[in-house]
Amino acid sequence: MHVDPSTYDVDPGRPWLIFAGVMLGIVGLLNLIYGIAMIGESSFFVADTKYVLANLNFWGWVLACLGAGQLITVAGIYMEQEWARWLGITFAALNMIANFLAIASYPALSLILFFVDVIIIWGLFNYGGRDRRSLAG
Repeated sequence: MHVDPSTYDVDPGRPWLIFAGVMLGIVGLLNLIYGIAMIGESSFFVADTKYVLANLNFWGWVLACLGAGQLITVAGIYMEQEWARWLGITFAALNMIANFLAIASYPALSLILFFVDVIIIWGLFNYGGRDRRSLAG
């Protein structure tokens, strides 16, 4: 009986890459939606809020561009591109900082998303590179 060795070629990092891509995609989509809502000056956001830097429209453009960049990075992660690995780590780190700064507004959600970003970074660091299959042993 002949067994094809490629059948048993297990990639231990594939679930981590799928998780990182899905989570980064969700965050990117939410950032894009929030950004568009901020640009349109939606009533969802408090109208008389004072911002230290710029205004609601400016932060809407920042979030919209960030969300679009995160969605492009997700495509790169699934194509196993090295640039996407590092860009995904950067986006997750920036999102960690944003969640930390928003902890006063949404404590439970901010903490959950903070730790999801930690897991995304861990997964991309350990399994996102070109040599990730060498970890299988």
